[in-house]
Amino acid sequence: MFVSFSYPKLKRSAIERWDQQADRRSWLAKGLRARLISETSKSVARSVLTIKTLVALCPMIGLLGTVTGMVSVFDVMAISGTGNARAMASGVYRATLPTMAGMVVALSGIYFSVQLENLATRERRELEDELGSH
Repeated sequence: MFVSFSYPKLKRSAIERWDQQADRRSWLAKGLRARLISETSKSVARSVLTIKTLVALCPMIGLLGTVTGMVSVFDVMAISGTGNARAMASGVYRATLPTMAGMVVALSGIYFSVQLENLATRERRELEDELGSH
């Protein structure tokens, strides 16, 4: 959402700031160009970093579900013994489902985070080209 709604305004603001610059060949102008590119690309990279962090947490949340499910299995084993497989099945189900869900979300999240990282790189290059051509 950031790339679709907020980033175009930020990019347009950076281009307008660069267009106001009369001198574009001095060391100071090159520093301004580098700062504009860095600030806009940093804002996109921050969004990607947040998504990557959340993707990395998904397997851990699934593992937490696994632990709670296994506690349920051990509770059933303590009450009814090891011979009642039907009673243990619900705990195994509660242990397996969160793990699977966490892994599915993490794997699909990796795909989307790579796509967003590529988009951020492409947007940075486009901004570098636009500021270089103005």
